[in-house]
Amino acid sequence: MQNIAIFGATGSIGGSTLDVLSHYKDRYRVFALTANSRVEELVRLCESHHPRIALVADESKKGKLASALKTRGLTDIEVWAGESDLVRLAALPEVDVAVLAIVGAAGLAPTFSAARAGKRLLLANKESVVCGGALLMNSIREHGAELLPVDSEHNAIFQCLACASEEDRKNARLILTASGGPFRKRMDLTEVTPEDAVAHPTWNMGRKISVDSATLMNKGLEVIEASWLFGFPPDRIDVVIHPQSLIHSMVQYADGCILAQMGAPDMRTPIAYSLGWPKRLDGFAKRVDFAALGSVTFEAPDIQRFPQLGYAYEALRMGGAASIVLNAANEIAVEAFLDRRIRFLDIARACRQMMDSLVLAAPKSLEEVLAADREARIKTREVIAQW
Repeated sequence: MQNIAIFGATGSIGGSTLDVLSHYKDRYRVFALTANSRVEELVRLCESHHPRIALVADESKKGKLASALKTRGLTDIEVWAGESDLVRLAALPEVDVAVLAIVGAAGLAPTFSAARAGKRLLLANKESVVCGGALLMNSIREHGAELLPVDSEHNAIFQCLACASEEDRKNARLILTASGGPFRKRMDLTEVTPEDAVAHPTWNMGRKISVDSATLMNKGLEVIEASWLFGFPPDRIDVVIHPQSLIHSMVQYADGCILAQMGAPDMRTPIAYSLGWPKRLDGFAKRVDFAALGSVTFEAPDIQRFPQLGYAYEALRMGGAASIVLNAANEIAVEAFLDRRIRFLDIARACRQMMDSLVLAAPKSLEEVLAADREARIKTREVIAQW
């Protein structure tokens, strides 16, 4: 019986993880659930899954959480709160697997904590790798942790590289697939609304990630993440638009052979794979019916309409803290767009302006990563306020 702690339990990845775990109650125990501030949703999950620990990151809501659990008779569930408790939970000896599904840079501290404690990390928080880079990967190696990527693209790459020798990897190329988002065929993006941007054609995701998919920033972050996770330079990582979202990513080897991981677009599949690795759990996703599939298509991404994908490659080549600056600027700009304070195209504008104006040295510790992230956020807010 393995104890599972889900960081970001009220989000889409958290929900999919809980669904998978519900099929394997004899193998996994929901040990801890965390949420940022959505107390009522967290309490409902506690009623269904009865963890030992419920944690709300917003410390001001600790009393509300405790009261709601007491009202429902869940007095045996421990109530934790705040970032320090997030970090403490990630390293708790009783936790066997940490599912890291917190959105944005807020997931950095618990991710590093779980790595330093030698946990198995099921990582859905791409910002931890984008911002943490070499520091995180070194920490994982140093402390004997296991990192299994939950993002469908990186999980696919992980599977396609599973049997590759070191020599094969040196001459291979990674090919990340992208659905193209809701605006793949829309040429004029000047009047895009938040409602337009979050209406993803294929995947069911949270609002921030849906906007990132609409700008192709999500794919840009995945390029940076893939470079660190698998040790590939940016010139050996390609992106191709694949609207059907059936092939989740591919690896092309030196002889021209391409290995692709394919399946229905359902996040439960990579989650189940990561939980059971190196064995495969029974899947729950709809089986692909090749006879009824019809065509499978590919096209090149349009960097002119979606420049943030190009910015990600640029940040990788720049080094230093460029990826941290890009990620922070994007988070603040997406937040402003969803709040209707800026327009859709201003998201890319904010990212470009920050990459041009804020050049920071490569961080040497988690504290320096977080400091660079804070500075970039402050500067981005200042820039947006002047528009």
